[in-house]
Amino acid sequence: MTTLVLQGKTLTHELAEQIAHQYSGQFNWYKHYVTVTHVSGIDAEAMHQLRQQYDFDINLIPERFDHRAAKLLVTDMDSTLITIECIDEIADFMNLKPEVAAITESAMRGEIDFETSLRKRVSLLKGLDVEVLERVYDERLRLSPGAELMVSTLKQHGFSLALVSGGFTFFTDRLKQRLGLDFAQANKLAEKDGKLTGEVDGDICGAQTKADFLLSCCEKMNISAEQTIAVGDGANDLLMMEPAGLSVAYHAKPKVQQQAATAINHNGLDAILGLLQLEYN
Repeated sequence: MTTLVLQGKTLTHELAEQIAHQYSGQFNWYKHYVTVTHVSGIDAEAMHQLRQQYDFDINLIPERFDHRAAKLLVTDMDSTLITIECIDEIADFMNLKPEVAAITESAMRGEIDFETSLRKRVSLLKGLDVEVLERVYDERLRLSPGAELMVSTLKQHGFSLALVSGGFTFFTDRLKQRLGLDFAQANKLAEKDGKLTGEVDGDICGAQTKADFLLSCCEKMNISAEQTIAVGDGANDLLMMEPAGLSVAYHAKPKVQQQAATAINHNGLDAILGLLQLEYN
């Protein structure tokens, strides 16, 4: 069954009915979202036009994805689960934020190789006191809107949750404990005598590592990749999204929005609950 999910503050009964009529579907109004089922005549170009026309999220759920069988959500960290890019904020303590942020932005757009860009950015942090990481976590790191509601509701419905990042274990480890997540993986910043060395300790958690992480979580849970939801915003999330049953571009770069099955641009992370057709208070 082909289903559209509509979500957003500006969504009205009239607009939902209008879209349902346009594509010969049947709309159902729930507390936090609207489904339009049995739609016909809708393709990628039609979806693009709809998103240009309305200022709420409109998503076509892939027919192969069964939301009732989903068991695992895997999310990126920086600019996805949280609002900041941690490495940019770390660099701010060395007055290098504009320079590092420009590299980050280019990497997330897919213009430069992620692993090369990460090593370059981390090298600029050489000599910084490790205690700065704690200040970034305490003073600047904020969860994205709807993150806690998404996590708690998915847990109530028996989901496992995983966090994977091209960022750093200092932050993923704390978020894993804080939110009660099941799995986490990221890069480890090398340090010596209380200062960053400007290097990454071990292999880099890049695009392929993220994809492998998703499949590894599936193996541990004895589920298929089609039972997962992969969420991200940058080009280094695309390989992770490929095997997932549902891929979600969250306030993402254009390249990711074009390739992901669904996109959230007008809502917080709790909109993922709507994509899964889950009710919550």
